[in-house]
Amino acid sequence: MIKAFLHEHLKVIDRFIIKKYLGTFAFTLGVFVVISVVFDISEHLDNFTGDKSTLHDIVFQYYAGFIPFYLNLLSPLINFLAVILFTAKMANQTEIIPILSGKASFNRFLRPYFISSTIIFIISLFANVYLIPYTNHLKNGFENVHFHEVDPTKSEVHMQLDKHTFVYLQTYDPVVHTGYQFIMEKFNGDTLREKLIAQRINFDSVKKVWSLKSYSVKYINGLKEKLLINQPQKDTVLDMHPSDFIVYDNVYTAMSLSDLNKDIDKEKLRRPEVLNEIYFEKFHRFVYPMSAYVLTIMGVALSSRKVRGGVGLPLGIGILLCFAYIIVEKFAIVFSIKGGMTPLIAVVIPNILFGVFGYYLLLKAPK
Repeated sequence: MIKAFLHEHLKVIDRFIIKKYLGTFAFTLGVFVVISVVFDISEHLDNFTGDKSTLHDIVFQYYAGFIPFYLNLLSPLINFLAVILFTAKMANQTEIIPILSGKASFNRFLRPYFISSTIIFIISLFANVYLIPYTNHLKNGFENVHFHEVDPTKSEVHMQLDKHTFVYLQTYDPVVHTGYQFIMEKFNGDTLREKLIAQRINFDSVKKVWSLKSYSVKYINGLKEKLLINQPQKDTVLDMHPSDFIVYDNVYTAMSLSDLNKDIDKEKLRRPEVLNEIYFEKFHRFVYPMSAYVLTIMGVALSSRKVRGGVGLPLGIGILLCFAYIIVEKFAIVFSIKGGMTPLIAVVIPNILFGVFGYYLLLKAPK
């Protein structure tokens, strides 16, 4: 039934280009991923053999996250190179000229390209929103245990738990789940109502509570003050977790969309300075797949003209543009996180710039 539908709505030339497009894309992507895995194994072989990691964890945790991550990361650029490779080959073999001279417009010629890029877009969107956060969680979990050495002392941590409660922790040791020099202040508007100071604070992972050791607390009610000194121990539930004091790279890439939204609400009070990074990650998941259309337009426009030297020249230009796209995207991340640029604007900048450039190339393409 599907085959009959495709034959009815897609002409021979459509099926030919779609097959070439997706086939070249899948083959090229597979080659790059195999090369990436081989290089990664050689780089981390000492980590795999020198610690307690098992073959099951390496395959089904680390590489189960590593391969989807790089498939998603490389897919727009491999898509671009794949379009250039097979389109330039078609132009070099004089296959495009008969298509355009046979009463088919250039827009009609582009139709199978957009069908193929739409398929890639849908797969990439699903992966970015639902699959990649889960697989990144697997990969990051393995890396944090076997690759990264956790800094045992996270110092000078300030945090706002709610509208009235502020906490400070001088140092934190994640090995024993213990913080040192803990201060908690509660306000009523701008007026300090309570100040608690503890020499140590321990997290009980079973009860999910914090235990205050050797603490003192001062209660303030106008001109009246009440001071309790050197109290032995107190268990309390606080809206904070040991993970709040340990910062790993790419932690937001391993969060689901719902967790990102929850984290945004939480960080608006706690750490407003990290909101741009979270918003960038959220918007990036929806905008990044759009590069399939942008880079397809650029690839067709660059490689649909027959030139001397065959595929070499378009492929060389395509590689340079790939690096340019990567550089622009990295600068956009920096401008958003460090420079204060609105995350949504930073996310769309690469696609807008290269989309305009691709449209210009499309106007200049032979028709």
